[in-house]
Amino acid sequence: MLLTEEPMHGYQLMQAIADRSGGRWTPSPGAIYPTINQLEDEGLVTVTAESGRKLVTLTDSGREYVEGRRETATDPFAGFASAEPASDLRGLVEELHSATRQVARSGSEEQRAAAAKILTDARRSMYLLLADGPQTPEA
Repeated sequence: MLLTEEPMHGYQLMQAIADRSGGRWTPSPGAIYPTINQLEDEGLVTVTAESGRKLVTLTDSGREYVEGRRETATDPFAGFASAEPASDLRGLVEELHSATRQVARSGSEEQRAAAAKILTDARRSMYLLLADGPQTPEA
């Protein structure tokens, strides 16, 4: 659907999906590039090198495929339009990962033990959140 608007590089596709979903859906390169390869194998897109990057363009068959399903297909971004802006959980996890690596590299044994407890408690709290249970380790 995004490629009907213009040809895009893989990173542009990831960014467009993240933007249209309000940050709730941010695919990784491990999701985008195999999908592009599959679409290319099916003859729906062509991939050309441009300035060292791969530009993905719909083929005529790809355009026909999208147009043929426009009336019956669901807009994958429709549910995101009315939703509140999402918290950037992925960004927060990346920041936590960086901090954890720093503690692992340069922290004392006591700091590493405290970090392990914090991470264990955080994991437990996340699962409790999904289970509608107490949301803090103290609870």
